[in-house]
Amino acid sequence: MELPLVVGVDGSDAGLRALDWAVDEAARHGLPLRLVHASQWERYEGVAPPEHAPAEQAIADRVIGTAAERAARRNPEVEISVQVLADDPVTVLLREAPYATAVVLGSKGRGEFADLLLGSVSLSVAARAAHPVVVVRGDKAGLESGHDRVLLGVGDTAPGSPAVRFAFREAEARGSVLDAVRAWRCPAYETADRAERAAGPEHHYEQRASALVDAAVAAEAEEHPAVRVRRTTVEGPAHKVLIRRSAAADLLVLGARHRHGHFGLQLGRVGHAALHHAACPVVVVPRR
Repeated sequence: MELPLVVGVDGSDAGLRALDWAVDEAARHGLPLRLVHASQWERYEGVAPPEHAPAEQAIADRVIGTAAERAARRNPEVEISVQVLADDPVTVLLREAPYATAVVLGSKGRGEFADLLLGSVSLSVAARAAHPVVVVRGDKAGLESGHDRVLLGVGDTAPGSPAVRFAFREAEARGSVLDAVRAWRCPAYETADRAERAAGPEHHYEQRASALVDAAVAAEAEEHPAVRVRRTTVEGPAHKVLIRRSAAADLLVLGARHRHGHFGLQLGRVGHAALHHAACPVVVVPRR
């Protein structure tokens, strides 16, 4: 049996956009949808409940019930289950992640700066989960899959990595082009050897990037012959290249090697920047 998509719902506008995206994604892949609400969400995001507010459980029941009704209206054929769990949202969602195809979250919190900053819950879960996490963000065309393009950031990616497999499955299910992109840069101090001088040192780095893209996608391209693959190399910092190209994509897929640290943010620079600034939903797929 396929694992469900798990959606963290909190009643926010960003959370509702993530819910709509998740319903469409579940229908696309024929997956069940599991809606999860952490009953301590407001306190975690730093929003004090209003005076004389209903009991926390009543609020939680209303949030999850409204989300379930919205999901059912959007696609009655998607199998939906719901649960309210009395814990902080990061703990709840990290606990759910091993039993999900992916965890889906909105991009913004509910606090004072919700319109500016990535929500603390979304960032914490994406940084710490050992399974795929989707942060839903972007413009209307991206959220409604209007670009017919899945963007795969090819980093130091081993062939057949979980991120590459995830990207191919998405492109196949959507009937989209898979845009496999590797950014490259030529160090200013670099000098070419005699064989490379005619073309310049840039040629060496561009060719190396092209070879890495080919190697990363070769095995999955054979497994998914119907997927149209566009192999692209672009000069520039990886995070800027991918954020710029995300404006013409429906999903940005990134592999992540989590950095172990004493505090919070453990994603690399590319993942961290994409989660804050990409113009389409972003899925972080950890390397196992």
